[in-house]
Amino acid sequence: MRASAQPAAVDPSGEKVFLVAAELPGVDHEELASQLDEMTELARTAGAEVVGSEIQRREQPDPALFYGKGKVAEWKSLRGDLEFDVVVSNDQLSPRQQRNLEKALDSGVVDRTELILDIFAQHARSREGRIQVEVAQLHHMLPRLVGGRDMSRLGGGIGTRGPGEQKLEVDRRRIRTRLRDLEKDLGQVRKQRALHRARRARGTQRTVALVGYTNAGKSSLLNALTEGGVVAEDKLFATLDPTTRAMSLVGGGSCLLTDTVGFIQKLPTELVAAFRATLEEVVEADMLLHVLDISHPAAAQQLETVHTVLHDLEALGKPAVLAVNKVDRLDAAEVSARLGGFDLAPYVEVAPVSAVRGDGLGQLRQALSDVIAEGMRAVDVVLPYSHQELVAALHREGVVESERYEEGGVHVRGSAPPALAARIAAAALG
Repeated sequence: MRASAQPAAVDPSGEKVFLVAAELPGVDHEELASQLDEMTELARTAGAEVVGSEIQRREQPDPALFYGKGKVAEWKSLRGDLEFDVVVSNDQLSPRQQRNLEKALDSGVVDRTELILDIFAQHARSREGRIQVEVAQLHHMLPRLVGGRDMSRLGGGIGTRGPGEQKLEVDRRRIRTRLRDLEKDLGQVRKQRALHRARRARGTQRTVALVGYTNAGKSSLLNALTEGGVVAEDKLFATLDPTTRAMSLVGGGSCLLTDTVGFIQKLPTELVAAFRATLEEVVEADMLLHVLDISHPAAAQQLETVHTVLHDLEALGKPAVLAVNKVDRLDAAEVSARLGGFDLAPYVEVAPVSAVRGDGLGQLRQALSDVIAEGMRAVDVVLPYSHQELVAALHREGVVESERYEEGGVHVRGSAPPALAARIAAAALG
């Protein structure tokens, strides 16, 4: 969580953290406790050990420290026993508050945003992912460097990966120059991604974006539906780079499933902006497959968090299927009881599944096929033999009910995605 002027070889597993949060007026205590549990998982994913946590009730944040002076002094006194290296705040800290807390606690201090950014820095594999993470980190770092945060005494660890390990005495001009260069690179990424989507659109296959809370099981479900071989880990934000695989539809044809970055409460605005190129996969998809971990104690809250992010992306109105995942961890009555209290209005189908055990995958595949079929167009034409590629495309991406070879061409009946149906109609014999 700390930074140094020179890259340092640090064993992240040896880093100990203490988690803190403020319960302000209007904040639900159970929701806040859930956020702290999530912070524990975030810290674990970052490679740290959580040695303690505390929630402080306050009427309003302290302008200088965010938390109360007395409570901060109490936390400092715990360092001798708990031996924590870093304090992690659930609440966003201003550069001034972060700097003051570091001095008062004589330890590193990061907030939830920096912790998430650190995890992203560890998990980004593609060039695109690394660029997006670095942009987000530099946007977060800039006001802290300008604000005079004492970087010189901080060591390596969480919050320092990615650009944090570079020379930290960089001035505003160099950071902004670097950001301009990275933004240009991201612009190219967006153009390339738009070209990929355009090629997919010409290919006419329907696209389905997998969305959901982080660690809900999206990658596992993608593997189960497509045998895609995507790495699936029991960690938050194991997937950052979009992965697309083809899935066979019931009755014939196929669609493209794209795994996307998981959502989380209080998703840092820097990440939303930096990962716009990735999130465009959600915006441009024909439909959504929302994967929900029904076994999680905060499943209802996670569902609403995803709804909020989709609303912000203006994607909540798309046709959507809800895959209620990890039903193998609960009995059927409990699954039903939990679902009874959820907002299921955005979904045309709800399918209970276990991606790991394979339960309900047939029902889910049928649900996806039904929703996609509703957008298909009927085809009943004679195609000249010179357009056999369209017949092959209909077999691959649509549904062929009958196929008969005649003197003038191939008489096909079935249904196809709109773009393919238009191409077939244009090529058909009069």
